[in-house]
Amino acid sequence: MTASYGEEIPLVDVEAIQGIAETTIAVDGMTCGACTSAIENGFEGVDGVVSFTVSLMTERAVVVHDLSKLTAERAAEIEADRGLFRIEDRGFDAKIISSDVQKPTSRTSVETPGVRLATTVVSVGGMTCGACTSAVEGGFKGVDGLVSFSVSLITERAVAVHDPKLLPAEKVVEIIEDCGFDATLVSSELQEDERTKKKDTAIFKIYGLNNAEDCTALENALLRAKGVNGVSITLANSRAKIDFSPALIGVRDFVEIVESLNFNALLADVEDNNAQLESLAKTKEIQSWRQAFRFSLAFAVPVFLLSMIIPMWFKGLDKYIGAYELPLPGLYLGDVICLCLTIPVQFGVGRRFYTSAWKSVKHGGATMDVLVVMGTSAAFFFSIFAMAISILSKPHNRPSTVFDTSTMLITFISLGRYLENRAKGQTSKALSRLMSLAPSMATIYADPSKARLFYDENNSAEEKSIPTELIQVNDVVILRPGDKIPADGVVITGESFVDESMVTGEAMPISKMKGDSLIGGTVNGTGRIDFRVTRAGKDTQLSQIVRLVQQAQTSRAPIQRMADKVAGYFVPGVLGLGVLTFAGWMILSHVLADPPAVFMNDAAGGRFMICLKLCISVIVFACPCALGLSTPTAVMVGTGVGAEHGILVKSGAALETATKITQVVLDKTGTLTRGKMAVAVSKRSDVWMQSEWRSKLWWLLVGAAEMGSEHPVGKSIVAAAREILGLGKDDAFDASIIDFKAVVGKGVEAHIQAHPTSDSKAYKVLVGNATFLASSSISVPEDAKKGHSNGTHVFVAIEGEYAGFIALSDELKADAAHAVESLRRLGIKIAMVTGDQESTALGVAKEAGIDANMIWAGVSPDEKQEIVQRMKAAGEIVAMVGDGINDSPALATAHVGIAMASGTDVAMEAADMVIMRPQSLLDVPAALHLSRTIFRRIKLNLWWACMYNVIGIPFAMGFFLPFGWHLHPMAAGAAMAASSVTVVCSSLLLKFWKRPQWMTEGGVEVDEEGGKVVFKDAKPWWAFWRKSRRGVGAGYEPLRDLENP
Repeated sequence: MTASYGEEIPLVDVEAIQGIAETTIAVDGMTCGACTSAIENGFEGVDGVVSFTVSLMTERAVVVHDLSKLTAERAAEIEADRGLFRIEDRGFDAKIISSDVQKPTSRTSVETPGVRLATTVVSVGGMTCGACTSAVEGGFKGVDGLVSFSVSLITERAVAVHDPKLLPAEKVVEIIEDCGFDATLVSSELQEDERTKKKDTAIFKIYGLNNAEDCTALENALLRAKGVNGVSITLANSRAKIDFSPALIGVRDFVEIVESLNFNALLADVEDNNAQLESLAKTKEIQSWRQAFRFSLAFAVPVFLLSMIIPMWFKGLDKYIGAYELPLPGLYLGDVICLCLTIPVQFGVGRRFYTSAWKSVKHGGATMDVLVVMGTSAAFFFSIFAMAISILSKPHNRPSTVFDTSTMLITFISLGRYLENRAKGQTSKALSRLMSLAPSMATIYADPSKARLFYDENNSAEEKSIPTELIQVNDVVILRPGDKIPADGVVITGESFVDESMVTGEAMPISKMKGDSLIGGTVNGTGRIDFRVTRAGKDTQLSQIVRLVQQAQTSRAPIQRMADKVAGYFVPGVLGLGVLTFAGWMILSHVLADPPAVFMNDAAGGRFMICLKLCISVIVFACPCALGLSTPTAVMVGTGVGAEHGILVKSGAALETATKITQVVLDKTGTLTRGKMAVAVSKRSDVWMQSEWRSKLWWLLVGAAEMGSEHPVGKSIVAAAREILGLGKDDAFDASIIDFKAVVGKGVEAHIQAHPTSDSKAYKVLVGNATFLASSSISVPEDAKKGHSNGTHVFVAIEGEYAGFIALSDELKADAAHAVESLRRLGIKIAMVTGDQESTALGVAKEAGIDANMIWAGVSPDEKQEIVQRMKAAGEIVAMVGDGINDSPALATAHVGIAMASGTDVAMEAADMVIMRPQSLLDVPAALHLSRTIFRRIKLNLWWACMYNVIGIPFAMGFFLPFGWHLHPMAAGAAMAASSVTVVCSSLLLKFWKRPQWMTEGGVEVDEEGGKVVFKDAKPWWAFWRKSRRGVGAGYEPLRDLENP
């Protein structure tokens, strides 16, 4: 559960908050865990912040804040008037990505009646490791109005859930900026509630606005349009926010209004997506660090040659260059050249390190940049000091300078940052591919009402091409062979096969015909299809998948919090070790009778120079970046791989908890079974069998009563009733439904007025289980309960009297037994819960291979939740797998809720994981196997990062000097750069994850004697040896029959 497993930092009591917003900020410039800690500390004590989290990998900070105390407008005034709370002051760039008012879900542990929360997304720049994300999160501690906050290092996104009245989105950005990171507001939106579910908001970037008069004219033009409820235009960023009723007007209408006034408009979502794609690819960072590396290398090589190579190997040449004394005594040509070549590197390329370090230190933080600045500055200014001493004191010997240390360190660090950002860009490939699936343009009918002309009258209707983001609900889109599907919809004409592999992971193309659903981002096959749009823009299934993946990559696993906390104290500790190394060896080199030989080597610079180099080596070598990157890079790659395989993980906390699962609870209908039930047997009471007319009336009443049901059983009864009454798939029953009430887990009650009857009587109809009828004092005969024991029984009562039953059968999913055995092989116990009767449940359980003593039948949704709670109380780590509204309480209660994508939005909202291929139950054990694989990689990364520092820091401190081994500062810089790159590359290996062979469709066979599932790789080794000795002569011989027909 989100609240239980530390995904977010709760900072205040949300019960007292009136209007919480979640603001996401993009933060640029974070490099390590110290950076995140700096940002977090910047939000401590800020009034209005409820919670705050920041991610180094996604470079995003999420602030949950109270809008009544911290509004966007007030935050902007504070920034302009007093310059408070700026992330730039801490060395980072910040931009608000989004800010949404938060809506409590079924997984929210605290109810907030009357409160509209906002979700704000912020682009965060400048984070490099876990210390950076910790700094950002620390900045939101104690801030009023913040409900939750998460930040991702990889995607550079922060997501805040907050009360926009107490904590406005702009204030969230300021807090992140005050922590030393670049933050840009991407979006900030109020979360939907019952009062606003029929309203929507669109934000446009307007091009061509020059003054206030332009804004007023555009605002008035938009307000005159029918369906527009409000318009807000900000000239500073040229953005227009429009509140409207989607049933009356759409985004395409707004663009036409804007263009009619000679302005241009672009949906902000498109601009933000393009910006995030660029951010995920690390395009700017890669280019910037590549240029920095090339620039510093051009100066570092000559300095290295003059300082190291020529004096050691070309001493004759050195007399005329490096050792050539200028007219000023004590000033040598080589030193002057090195100084002139070092200044552009130290203060040109190194300027970004100085800026970030200063802002971090100014606010009491310490990031990796502080270590870089301390190390390179010590080398640079000591060299200048040595030159001054040589000039001012006789005999004016050539000073021992280390300009090469400064230039080479910055060169190696620039190279490391360049390689690290290239590797980071690869970690987000899966998310980038998902975001790029939708086509840029779509072809629609100009008049949707004429869409059928092409088929019905063999005429051509007017078509037009529009940007995909301008598609509206009820548009009719034309799909030609090979086209990408731009939005979700339903086929109205045509047939084709659609490749859905990029969204659901389904390998085989799916047949689509009239009435079938289409998913945006998938690819049409060889046929032509016209479909009507049902969901467009941010409401499509693809957009929801992208949001889920972004949510998972923004959140942090509990194990990462400890790493980031350590990283926050890492830099001060390293600086202390550096000072201790310098002081310790200065004392020992003078006290020891026989100090290490390197201290007696004048060519190496003497005692002081060796101690200084050791100090610099310690400062530069110790790197918190590898520690901070260990978890977020693995989560980024792993969740992306999961999305490609149709497995969506919502949070890092859920990912970590999934590795500890000991008990899986499976729902029956729609989870273990296909959920497509068919009527096997029906029996009416004697009074309803007196004539064919009464028999048809019985089916009419039952079918009409179930019309409002969303349960698979109800849908199957409706389909059977239509078939018996001779109605088509879309035909309506000849009856009126006066009222309807569904009782979850029990049945439906309705009053039906049948039109074929001569009177206007309304029949009271009950359809449900025996308990439901008993609650209305209607008894069910025992023979009806026992009949057809292998099916699901639904009992019918009309006008308070028992009227018969319907028995339905549901087919077990093809891989259900395989999935159950796979879970057992993972060491997990399996149970089944269902609202169905015991006989049906036992039959399904026997076929699936679930033990009879682990079956709970005839249970209500509340009882399912109680069963999960009892398992948790017994010490089990429970995963609940379900697909319906009646499963959502149990999904929310379990440690990890896993929803099948075919289920309801309520179930998927309550779950921690979503399986995009609901027809494959094998994806459940695959999801748990992937979680374990990711967590093992995280542990390996953390082990490497810790061992790197545990072994390397003593080496850099000179522990092995008595043996003649020590670490030159340049080598320390190269090792520091390599450590981060190694961790990222290690995480990239997760891209090669595949489920085990025994977990694939061909990985099992059925035992002929016992009928049980047996894994093919479970046979003893001699069975394979015996099989190989038989050869293939007696088996199938390709083309054998063609030779002798």
